[in-house]
Amino acid sequence: MSEPIIDALAEVLRSRRNASPEESYTASLFAGGVNGIAQKIGEEATEVVLAAKDAAPSGRDAALVHEVADLWFHCMVLLVYCDQDPRWVLRELERRLGVSGHEEKAHRSGKPPIMRGDEQPEE
Repeated sequence: MSEPIIDALAEVLRSRRNASPEESYTASLFAGGVNGIAQKIGEEATEVVLAAKDAAPSGRDAALVHEVADLWFHCMVLLVYCDQDPRWVLRELERRLGVSGHEEKAHRSGKPPIMRGDEQPEE
């Protein structure tokens, strides 16, 4: 995954914010608000789990890849709806790269900090 595709998709999503829900699937998601988008993410997450259970043990499994792409798309819709920059998620993942998951969780103090603009959380 690269930032250019994330940026391009985020721009398309932003452009759909004021579109007609009858003419744009993404606009219909935005019209449902955070609850509607979150419900759709839950549905997509379930589809990922089901596809994973049926996934081929090796090699590319097209169904699983398709369902994860759907889940990621809907998560991006939520980020854009909440005025969050999807690149912040990439930067957070980059920050965590090479850090033990147990260690990363142990250093959390409740909720992560609220970031303004393009800033990143303090280490």
